[in-house]
Amino acid sequence: MNRTTVSLIAGTAALAAVTGFATLSSPEAAGTARTAAELPVERTSLLCPQPSTSDIAETSYTSFTPVTKDVGSGGKAELQAAAAESDGKSKSKSEGKSKGKKAGKPVLEPQEPGKPATGDTSGGDAPALVGTAEGKFAPGWTVQETTEVAAGSGRGLQGVNCTAPDTEFWFPGASTAADRTDYVHLTNPDDSAAVVDIELYGKDGALDSTLGEGITVAPHSSDPILLSTLTEEKQENLTVHVNVRSGRVGAAVQALDDKLGGDWLAASTDPSGSLVLPGIPKDATAVRLVAFAPGDADADLKVQLASPSGLITPAGNETLHVKAGMTASADLGDVTRGEAGSLVLTPTDTSVPVVAALRVVRGKGDDQETAFIPATRPVGTRATVADNSAKGTALSLTAPTRGATVKVTASAGSGGGEAVSKTFTLKAGTTQNVEAPTPTGLKGTYALTVEHVSGGPVYGARTLAATEDGVPGFTIQTLPDDRGMVAVPDADEDLSVLQK
Repeated sequence: MNRTTVSLIAGTAALAAVTGFATLSSPEAAGTARTAAELPVERTSLLCPQPSTSDIAETSYTSFTPVTKDVGSGGKAELQAAAAESDGKSKSKSEGKSKGKKAGKPVLEPQEPGKPATGDTSGGDAPALVGTAEGKFAPGWTVQETTEVAAGSGRGLQGVNCTAPDTEFWFPGASTAADRTDYVHLTNPDDSAAVVDIELYGKDGALDSTLGEGITVAPHSSDPILLSTLTEEKQENLTVHVNVRSGRVGAAVQALDDKLGGDWLAASTDPSGSLVLPGIPKDATAVRLVAFAPGDADADLKVQLASPSGLITPAGNETLHVKAGMTASADLGDVTRGEAGSLVLTPTDTSVPVVAALRVVRGKGDDQETAFIPATRPVGTRATVADNSAKGTALSLTAPTRGATVKVTASAGSGGGEAVSKTFTLKAGTTQNVEAPTPTGLKGTYALTVEHVSGGPVYGARTLAATEDGVPGFTIQTLPDDRGMVAVPDADEDLSVLQK
């Protein structure tokens, strides 16, 4: 065995531990996955979009890292305003850019793993944030951004999990209708500019637009792109495709409605033949499904609701036909009928990859509010959501195919308290609004961590609710796997494979 080969193997393992993934490209190497070791990631990044331009907006941030075994004692985590340079100067190429605060003045100071840290801002000048975590702070790091807007377009509760940078995003459920004001927020964490294309797809296919091509996002900055400036067409249901030609960005859609409040629409999980959209509130008064098939083939989907008693088929909405390259929608009404529910989409025949999201409305008349649920990845090994309170938090878990057992841990509070854990068993095909634990002696907010113990895949979502002046403000965040652990092939096993 020559020294170059050994160095390559060691370098691959180190890269996997830093980035959170490892690629095995040959059949022989694929066999080594069976003996791969699970190691904590060593570095991660999160990007938070600019929360609001409203002068009466109040935004809180919560940072949390779950306790992870086999991590060292060192490391750090920090959140800085986008556009903040290392010399403390803030740059902005246009009025649409996020106006960053000076470097060295973070919005909040992340605490030790196991304890949330909080920070807040007020008014419409709160910036987008760029965050990095290393060492013991990196595995499972999560940051929640929650904004209360008392009046105006998008009034209510808006929430989003800050996300890792990537190169492609799908957002079914956006709109350019007259009563909607939707923005795609693009945040670039890197030292070089990113070049991004934004494509819009309606009920008849791609919308004509050249303004979405070649958008440049400057280093360490954020751009909110108003969808109605990219096309003259007014369409109720759109799918937004963000494709990064150069670099990487964080992306999220802020959907503001003149009558129905507003919230953040997070990206759907990667296109797949089967999808789960968990955590529809039991008191939802209107639910709309929006789906898109990005390939060349039409998709026919079986629509089912995973209820507390099992899988049921909504009357009149048994299936959904999605034409290739076109956005399809279905109004499901009050599909949950007073019970917890999650939507499960499966192919009726040939599996065709699709993306999907739900628009959920609570309340009636003038007292209505909106939130979104994108199709999401399963909880996997572990998932965490922050900014929970003693009142107004609901945790929904679903096991669409097989029964499963999960462990739910409530962290210590941001102002005090001790962590508490509970174990829950879910029956196949059901959704349960579980009575999540709260920390003993809770002060402040806390995080909920869901760990898969046994059985089939589990999907989850958390709802935050806060009623103000009779309006039922709420926001929903899904719980995908935090990707805090990475499989790294054993070096000895790799050497033996290469010697064959």
